[in-house]
Amino acid sequence: MIHIQQLQFQYPTGEFRLSIDEFSITKGSKVAVIGPSGSGKTTLLNLIAGIMTPLKGTVSVGDTQVSGLDDRERRDFRITNIGFVFQDFELLDYLNVLDNVLHPFRITGALSLDGEARARATNLAQEMGIGDKLKRNSNDLSHGEKQRVAICRALLPQPKIILADEATGNLDPDNKGLILDLLFQSVEDHGATLLAVTHDYELLRRFDRVVDFKQSQEGMN
Repeated sequence: MIHIQQLQFQYPTGEFRLSIDEFSITKGSKVAVIGPSGSGKTTLLNLIAGIMTPLKGTVSVGDTQVSGLDDRERRDFRITNIGFVFQDFELLDYLNVLDNVLHPFRITGALSLDGEARARATNLAQEMGIGDKLKRNSNDLSHGEKQRVAICRALLPQPKIILADEATGNLDPDNKGLILDLLFQSVEDHGATLLAVTHDYELLRRFDRVVDFKQSQEGMN
């Protein structure tokens, strides 16, 4: 489902470099990525999603070589195929919870905002425990509530790939298991693939595979 070959990436400024000879994730698997801060874990997710592009090498999702698409094609592919739970939420302050969840459907013609999508959004919010906050402005939410909104938004298009950057990082212990259950259930219901960056080692036993992403990317080669 995800395949990376001979990848080289470097930011325009700074000394950080990411080098991956080969990295693959099979369809339907649940993979956790661990490693020290600054080792490139979030960069890896951004490259898979097409938010960034490599200097060399290829990044493929399914039959699509994401690294070979232009900006518009990458955006449309990301919105329709990838659910991304950002570490900093990426919510829009001027929208309420429901409109933040529905936002991907409003920025591209590749998704259809119909009654079914709206009903699914409401149901997801209920499952996440924020069903009573749909009309509340995102600025009025706690960090944990914002995280749940971000997860709802990522799951709403029923993506084939779920990329989660510290998806449980702002949640209390009682809710971590619940949120992981919902992510895993979405994977199973839609035959999706989950790649999650986490520092929560207590959750690792629940994943099919753990990649130790050290500074040298030893676990990726």
